[in-house]
Amino acid sequence: MLDENSKQEMFNKMKERKGEVKTVRKIVGVIALVVLIIIAIAGYLGYNYVTSALEPVDPESNKKVEVEIPMGSGITLISSILEEKGIIQDARIFKYYTKFKNESAFQAGNYSLTQSMTLDEIIESLKTGRVYREPVFTVTVPEGLTLEQIAAVVEKNTSHSAEKFMARVTDQAFIELLMTEFPELLTEDILNENVRYALEGYLYPATYPFFEEDPTLDDVIKTMLTSMNNIVSEYTAVLAENETSVHELLTFASLLEEEATAQTDRETIASVFYNRMDIGMPLQTDPTVLYAIGSHKDRVLYEDLEIQNPYNTYVNTGLPPGPIAGAGKTSIDASLNPSQTDYLYFLADKEGTNHFAKSYDEHLANIEKYLR
Repeated sequence: MLDENSKQEMFNKMKERKGEVKTVRKIVGVIALVVLIIIAIAGYLGYNYVTSALEPVDPESNKKVEVEIPMGSGITLISSILEEKGIIQDARIFKYYTKFKNESAFQAGNYSLTQSMTLDEIIESLKTGRVYREPVFTVTVPEGLTLEQIAAVVEKNTSHSAEKFMARVTDQAFIELLMTEFPELLTEDILNENVRYALEGYLYPATYPFFEEDPTLDDVIKTMLTSMNNIVSEYTAVLAENETSVHELLTFASLLEEEATAQTDRETIASVFYNRMDIGMPLQTDPTVLYAIGSHKDRVLYEDLEIQNPYNTYVNTGLPPGPIAGAGKTSIDASLNPSQTDYLYFLADKEGTNHFAKSYDEHLANIEKYLR
C-alpha cells in the first residue's frame, strides 16, 4: 500500500500533467485560431483583390488609350498588353476570366479603349473588332466578288492599284508567307495546279475600317484574311466531324453565294448540290461556267457549257478546284447546314423566286411555267 507521501506525490504529478495538457490545448487553440484568422484575412484580401480586378480601372475616366493588338496574338499576350496600357488591373485575372467565359476569337487591330470599360466591354470590343475611334476611311467588300473585283474595290478606296493588288495576291513567296501566318486557313489545297488564284474566296466580304491614311497593301490583304480566319475558326469542330476541309467549305459556299438570289433558300440550294454530288451528278451551276470563261455574261450559251475547264461544273463532277468568289457567313452556314430534301433541280424565275424539282420532268415543267 502507498503511504500518504507517495499518494500526495502521485496526486501532484497528475495535477501537473493536467496542467500541461491544458497548456498544450490552449497553445493549439491559439495556433488554430491564428491560422483561421490568417486564412480568413487571406481569403478576404484575395476576394477583394479579385473583385477589384474584375472592376474597371477607373469608372470615371473618359481618356482614350491607344492599344495595338498584333496579328496572331494569344490571350496571354493580349492580357499583358492590356495591363501594360492600364486598361485592366491584372493580366492573370483577365486571362482566367476570358477562359471562364469561353471567349477566344479576338481580332488583331488598333483600338482606342478607356479605363472605365468593364471586362465584358473590352472582350466584346476585341471579339467584334469594334473600335472606339473614328477610322480614317473604310473599304466595303460585298459578298460574291471575285479576287479581280476586290482588286477594283481596293484601287477605288486606297492608293494601291488593282494591278499591284493582283500582283501581290498572286506572288508565290507572299502566298507561302501567308500560309505560315494562317496555317489553319491557308492549306496546301490552295496550291493545286488547277486553282486559278490561291487566295480566291479567302478574303472575307465585310466593311473594313482603316486608321491610317495609307495602309500597306500587305496590311489590307492580311486584314481581310484575318476576318475570314476568325469566321472559319468558329466551324473547326464541325469541319472535323464532317471530315470537310476549309478549302472544300469555302468552295461550296462560293457556289451558294453566286447562285442564291436572296438570303433565303440557301440551305435548300445546298441540299440540291449535295444530292447531286451523292449520286455523281454534275452540279451544272452557271456561275462556274462564267468563272471558267473569265468574264461576265448576261446569258450563258449552250456552247459555253461545253468549255473544257476544271471550273466548269457542266463537264466535271464534284466541286470545282477552288472558290469562285468570296462567300459571306450566311452561305458558309448554309453549306454546313443544308436542308434535308430530295431535290435535284432548281431555277429562279423573273422575280428571283426559286422553284425546286425532284425530277427532270418536274424541272422542265417549272421552266415552262416560270420562264416562258
